Amino acid sequence: SFQLSARGRWSTWPAFASGQTVLRNHKPCCAPEERQSSNKQTLLTIPKPRYLEQLESYLRKELQSLDLTKKNSQELKLQPYREIFEFFIDNFKTYKPLLSAIKNEYEVTLAHQKKTIRALEPLKAMVTTVSEECTRQILALQEKEKDEINTLKQEKQHLLKFIDNMKEEKNSLQTQVEHLQTSVAEEYARYLNEYGARKVLLAKLNDMHNERLEMTRHQVQDVKGEDVVKLTLALKIARQDLTKAQVKLNTTIADYGDVVPRRDFESLEKKYSDLLQEMKILQKDFDQLHMEYETLLEIHRETAEERDNFCAELQRVQHNCTPRPNWAKCSEVIPGGADRWGCLAEGKTSDQLVGVLLEEIGTGALREINVFPGWGKGDKVPVYLRHEGEVKNKKLTKKDVVNILKDVWREKIAVEQQTGKRSGLPEFFLSYLQKKYGDAAAMEWSYTLYENMRLCRSNHVLSSFYDILTGKVGEEQYHGQNQLISNLQKELAARDSSNSGSLTSKQFRQEADSFPLKRKESIQELVDASRCKLDSTEDLIDYISLFKEDEEGNAEPFVAKLRTQYVREKQEYLRQLKNKLGDLIEVNADDLKTAFCTIDPDIDDQTLDTYIGLAYQGRREQPDQEAVPVETALERLLAGEVRRVGPSPREGSTAGFEGE
Repeated sequence: SFQLSARGRWSTWPAFASGQTVLRNHKPCCAPEERQSSNKQTLLTIPKPRYLEQLESYLRKELQSLDLTKKNSQELKLQPYREIFEFFIDNFKTYKPLLSAIKNEYEVTLAHQKKTIRALEPLKAMVTTVSEECTRQILALQEKEKDEINTLKQEKQHLLKFIDNMKEEKNSLQTQVEHLQTSVAEEYARYLNEYGARKVLLAKLNDMHNERLEMTRHQVQDVKGEDVVKLTLALKIARQDLTKAQVKLNTTIADYGDVVPRRDFESLEKKYSDLLQEMKILQKDFDQLHMEYETLLEIHRETAEERDNFCAELQRVQHNCTPRPNWAKCSEVIPGGADRWGCLAEGKTSDQLVGVLLEEIGTGALREINVFPGWGKGDKVPVYLRHEGEVKNKKLTKKDVVNILKDVWREKIAVEQQTGKRSGLPEFFLSYLQKKYGDAAAMEWSYTLYENMRLCRSNHVLSSFYDILTGKVGEEQYHGQNQLISNLQKELAARDSSNSGSLTSKQFRQEADSFPLKRKESIQELVDASRCKLDSTEDLIDYISLFKEDEEGNAEPFVAKLRTQYVREKQEYLRQLKNKLGDLIEVNADDLKTAFCTIDPDIDDQTLDTYIGLAYQGRREQPDQEAVPVETALERLLAGEVRRVGPSPREGSTAGFEGE
C-alpha cells in the first residue's frame, strides 16, 4: 500500500524527484514559505505518493462520519487527525521517537489547557453573578438619587421665586430712595431760601437798632429836661427789644451754622464742574497715552527680538568668518579673463561670489561631459527624468537654454488660455520636449536643460524655472512677479505723455510713490537702481531700458531690485505672521485666519480663503478640523503667492509691504 523509490526506500514526495535541490537548500528551522517559491514548478509536475492519497482519503471519510453539531465537536474532529498522525509515526521508523515526543508534548499541552479551562469555568459564573449584582446596585442607586434630584429641583424653584421677590423688593426700595432724594432736594432748596430771608431780616434788624440808638441820642440831646420816669420806661422797653433781638439772632445763628451761603455754593459748584471737565479731558489723554504706550511696548518687544536675532546672527558670522579671499585670482581661471570676472563680480558679496564661481566651474565641467547617467524609472524620479541607461549631453549654451525655457512658458500660457485648464509644469515640460524634438530625443534635451538649470542659480530665468519644476516654489509666484513688472511698465508708459521713452526723476519718483504699501527706503532703492547708469547731472530716465534683458536673460538692476523686494516683503509678511502665532507648535485654520486678520486687517475673505488653502493644501476637505505644524504652514505659504493686502496696523498707510 506504499509507494517505493527505485532503491526500495519510502518515498519522500515531493523531495525524491528533486532530492539534490532539497538537500542543498534545506534548513531545519526555515519557514515553508522560504522554500515554496524554489520548488513550485517541481510540485506541479510530480504526482502524489499512493500512501499520502490513502491517508487523505481516510481522513475525509472520518471527518464526514462525524456529527459536528454536538457540543464537543472540536474534540471529535481532532480524533481523526490524531489517528492519521499515529499511522504516520508508525510507518516512519526512523523519525518515530522524535514525532512521538512531539505528539506527546502536544497531548500534555492540550490536557493542561483543558484543565485550565475547567478551573476558570467557576470564575466565569462568579463574574456573571458579580456583574448582575453590580447592575442591581446601579439601578438601586439611580432610583435613590431620583428622589434627591426631585428635591433639588423643588429647592431650585423655591430659590428662583425667592430671587424674583428680592428683585421686586429691590425695585421698590430703589423707587423709595429716588423719592427721598427728591424730597431732600426740595427741603434743601426751602432751607436755603429761608436762610437768605433770615439773613436779610438780620440786616434790617441791625439797621433798625442803629436808627433807634441814633434817635435816642438825638432825643437825649434835644430834651434834656424830659421826665426821668419816661426815659426810664423807654430804656426798659429798649432793653427788652434788645434782648428779643439778641435771642432771635442767636436762634438764627444756631439754625444756619452749618449752611453754606448761596454765592459760595454756586462758586464751588462751578469750580467742581470745571475740575470734572478737566478730569475727563485728562482721562481721555491718559487713555490715548496708554494705547500709544502699549503700541510702543509691542514695537519695542519686536525690535528687541530682531536685535537679539541680529546679535546671534552676528556672533555666528563672527565665529564662522574667515579672512576675505583675493577674488582677483579667479580672473586667471575664468573664461574671458579679468574683464568678464569684473562684470560677474560687480556689486556681489562673498557668498554670492562663491555661487558665481561654483556656477562657472559647474558649467565648465558640464561642457566636458558627453553623457548623463539615467535616474531610472521609479515613482520618486521626476517624470521628465525617467530613463534607464545613459543620456547624451546636448551641450547647450546659456542663451539656448534661456530661449527654450522662455518658449516653454509662452507655449504653456497659450495652451492654458485656450483650454481654460492649468496643467503641472513637469508634465507640460516633458510633453513640450516630446512634441518639439520627438520621444527619442526628448530625454536628451530634458537632462541637458535640467543640469544647466541646476547649476546656473544666478540667472533668474533658469533658477525660477528650476524652483517651480522641482516644486520648491509655486507657479503663481512667477506669474505674480511678471504681472507686477508688467503693470509698472504700463504705468510708466501712461505717464510718458510725449512717448519719448524717458521720464524726469520727479515723474519717476511720483510713479514709484504710487505703490501704496512700499516703505520710503524701498522706493528710494528703486529710484537709485533706475539711476545707476546715469551721470549725477542727468535728469531724464530711460524707463524702457530698465526692463530690458540681455541675450542670456539677465535683467537690469531695476527689475532685479523689484524681484528682490518682492521676496523680501513676502518674507517680512510671513515673519509677522509667525510672531503673531507666538509659541504655537501646531495651528488650526481658525487661529491662522485670526493671525492674518490681525497683521493685515484689510484682507478680504476670498484672499484669506486662498491663503488658508495654501497652508492646508494636503487637507482641503476639512481644513477647519485639522491642525498642521506652524513651520509646515509657513513653508507652504512661502512657496505660494502670498502678499500683504492692506497697510500694517502698526505702520499705517504710509509704510507697509507691496500688494496687488
